[in-house]
Amino acid sequence: MAFLAAGAHVAHGASPAVVDESAELSVDTVIEPDGYKMSDYRSPVPSALAGGTVIDTEEARRLHEAGVPFIDVLPRPPKPKGLPEGIYWRPKPRKDIPGSVWLVDTGYGELTPMMKKYLLNGLDSAVAGDRSKPIVVYCDRDCWMSYNAAKRAIENGFTSIHWYPDGVQGWEEAGYPLERTEPLDRPDE
Repeated sequence: MAFLAAGAHVAHGASPAVVDESAELSVDTVIEPDGYKMSDYRSPVPSALAGGTVIDTEEARRLHEAGVPFIDVLPRPPKPKGLPEGIYWRPKPRKDIPGSVWLVDTGYGELTPMMKKYLLNGLDSAVAGDRSKPIVVYCDRDCWMSYNAAKRAIENGFTSIHWYPDGVQGWEEAGYPLERTEPLDRPDE
């Protein structure tokens, strides 16, 4: 017996779809959206990315050892509201997969033209302008930011995008090292 994923539906008056019984969906299955995820970024992610390759931790490790660029798209923590004047705020340091480029704030569903350019320039820089070279895109586990950034890269001509949805947590849980990193300067800073 097959189940429809939560939120799935058949259009009124349409014939029911033929369901492959060998590929059951549970209510926990997240279907890849047509567009970008625009809210609720910290929630379960799909297991597929059209035009890209979804990788696990061991494949991420293999690509890392092969020198493939890793791109972190986690947003920078926001400055707390209501800090008294004159108080210096320093965000918690980011522990990241070694050698990663942190393109901060580039995984939102909607980017300004400036931030889209920042993302694409950062990706181009990582592969010396050769959009056929592999890139690994990630952030934290169950975070749609990396999905959105990987999808945007594919839509802009990058042809070997590897999406690592387990991100930093998957890497650390496997016992691989992390290092402190700082984001690449945003163009508006």
